[in-house]
Amino acid sequence: MDNQIINRVTASPLVTFDLEELYVPGDRMVFDLKDFLYQEIILKEKDFRQHIKNHDWHFYLNKHVALQCSVEAIIPTWAFMLVASALQPFAQSVVVGSSQELEAYLFISQLQKIDWKKFRNAKVVVKGCSKVEVPPSAYVEVINKLSPVAFSIMFGEACSTVPISKKKL
Repeated sequence: MDNQIINRVTASPLVTFDLEELYVPGDRMVFDLKDFLYQEIILKEKDFRQHIKNHDWHFYLNKHVALQCSVEAIIPTWAFMLVASALQPFAQSVVVGSSQELEAYLFISQLQKIDWKKFRNAKVVVKGCSKVEVPPSAYVEVINKLSPVAFSIMFGEACSTVPISKKKL
């Protein structure tokens, strides 16, 4: 009788999809438009443009930036566009929203680069544990992309999964 130990997890046909591998490195920053408003509540175009002109944008070099306004103020769309235009030569990426929305954008951008056909009829485990925080929207986007092609999708680790979906035969 052969007493050889067989690792059934590594021998299984499961394909692990690890969102942690898609983490975009780099510093993240939030740019708050309130600092460019008159008394932090009113946008005066002339003053706003002057603040943009005088601001040291080098501080954002190679950073991922979320644009937001943390006070109750009416901010016209062009104001976000002006700030984004000023950041464009310096920042790696710029989005309107919170730091959480920035993180979601970065993950979604990476997910859009994947050739999902390689998962055709695969049994996929979407890894649940990671060293970086992965936004729920990234997991939902993985389901949107995998569902049409994968045979089955599970969440967790290969040794302990939660079934998400399975194609009917």
